[in-house]
Amino acid sequence: MARSLRTWRQERRRRNPVTTLLTSVVQLALATTSVQAAQPTYPGDPMNFKLVGDAGISAQQIFLGTPDRVYVIDKTENNPVTVNGHPAWAVEYNTNTDTYRTMDVVSNTFCAGGNVLGNGTWINVGGNQAINWGGNTAPVQTAAAPYFDADGGKAIRILQPCDDESCNWVDDPSNYMTTRRWYPTLETLQDGSIIIIGGNQWGGYVNSAGENNPTYEFYPSRGNPIGLNLLNYTLPANLFPLTWLLPSGNLFIQTNWDAEIFDWQNNVEYPIGEIPHAVRTYPGSAANAMLPLTPENGWTATIIFCGGTNLQPDQWATNWNIAEYPADATCVKITPDVSQNWIDEGESLPDGRSMGMFVILPDATMLLTNGVNTGTAGYGNDSWVVGGHSYGDNPLYQGLIYDPSKPLGSRMSSEGMGKLNVEKMYHSSCLLLPDGSVWCSGSNPNPDFVPPSSGAGYPTQTAVERFFPAYYNKTRPDPQNLPTTLGYGGPAWSITLSAADLAGSMDNLPLTKVVVIRQGFSTHAINMGQRYLQLNSTYTGNTDGSAVLNVQQLPPNPSVLAPGPAYLFVVVNGVPSVGVMIMVGNGMGNQT
Repeated sequence: MARSLRTWRQERRRRNPVTTLLTSVVQLALATTSVQAAQPTYPGDPMNFKLVGDAGISAQQIFLGTPDRVYVIDKTENNPVTVNGHPAWAVEYNTNTDTYRTMDVVSNTFCAGGNVLGNGTWINVGGNQAINWGGNTAPVQTAAAPYFDADGGKAIRILQPCDDESCNWVDDPSNYMTTRRWYPTLETLQDGSIIIIGGNQWGGYVNSAGENNPTYEFYPSRGNPIGLNLLNYTLPANLFPLTWLLPSGNLFIQTNWDAEIFDWQNNVEYPIGEIPHAVRTYPGSAANAMLPLTPENGWTATIIFCGGTNLQPDQWATNWNIAEYPADATCVKITPDVSQNWIDEGESLPDGRSMGMFVILPDATMLLTNGVNTGTAGYGNDSWVVGGHSYGDNPLYQGLIYDPSKPLGSRMSSEGMGKLNVEKMYHSSCLLLPDGSVWCSGSNPNPDFVPPSSGAGYPTQTAVERFFPAYYNKTRPDPQNLPTTLGYGGPAWSITLSAADLAGSMDNLPLTKVVVIRQGFSTHAINMGQRYLQLNSTYTGNTDGSAVLNVQQLPPNPSVLAPGPAYLFVVVNGVPSVGVMIMVGNGMGNQT
């Protein structure tokens, strides 16, 4: 029997008390004392993937909330793990112990977006209707059996991560949006607020004029949604529009075959030329990332896209076998604040790939993993689907390392690199951990939970793998005097490095850098908000082989890296220290 939504939520809150909304998530990061880095303790084999645990649910969406807690969000489905008497579709995963705690999320998080506010509070936005068996729309949208989920189309869910298992998701209708958003993109802005872009209303493989939500809004709210013309003429493949805050303070948005620079502060759109070769947005789902921002390139943003599909707008019908259509292998780049011209990378992927994902590593290389060689993201009940319900086929297990600093022709390599143990297809995600390894999980191209024992070719995967880069087992630098906060401009600070940190050679001192990484919110081959920024630094060597790095604060421009939590690494000749969590900026509002 259905209970009222208000009653259901009140009961859940009594079971799971929460802290006050919109306070800082990491009080430790606001302290002024220094934190000492350490050596990794987790065993790993460099350049290989290792099965390390099980997340209990499929990792459709993930983010790193504290140094050893990955928060995992699935869609509503019949997962075997439960919370408060119903299937769980969220967990907190402990990366030290490879155990998880189920968490209660009230509304359906299917294909929601997410990101982090400048004060460290994470939000998860949008989703789909309440469903029941097989992913079918539930006749009652207010917490009815069997899953007791509610309509998530307008939801804004809030979490302040913790290390003591006391934190829980807050899903409060009084905080909801006024319009429905399924597949929205979230990007943190230079004042620590978040812009929420696009999506559709009721779902489907791709968008349509009747389902489209061609608007944007903000969190915290600044009023009613505002129209975004780009989303009117880029149907149907314009869901999860790929979006980055540029150092200029504008946004770069790429969706379907089109792109623009968006002056969001004045609501002015500047269209630019079509992206070459392929659709990079969902369901084409190319690997995508902003390349490292460094003093050498003047912290200028270049964005790369690899893979996707070259389907044209009239080819997104499901009356033909999409799953056998070859994925694209090209890579293209653009530097929007400098030139609106697209550049062919000049080096393609060894295999066409849809649903590949870039994870930026502390040494400024990038792991490219996950995905399929044919087809696209998505699933359905069409006669031609494979492995159960999948619109993608021929999963790619071989990972790649992309090094943008190498000569053309040698940037993309799988040399000495192992393979995934389990396919990572639709609804899989990866992110960087502080020890420099990469956490990956998920894959579920199905409308509901399908156990591996079912015999389905592509069942629901909940296994967790970690990738250990080449540097993983090398002795890490153990720098002293690391800060817990960074500002935009202001006085420099110093890091002490021992002779051992420099591997006994002063030749490594010029090869030492200090970098700040934000891992982002990972879903659907996107890490929303992922950034890598190298700080400006000089050095002084001592006669005993030790050294001091004199490090500048962030550039005096919050648009190069929006305020919020991030991780600080000291990298000596390609070998990073264990990252320490810091807070960038001063929370919400104008940054100093």
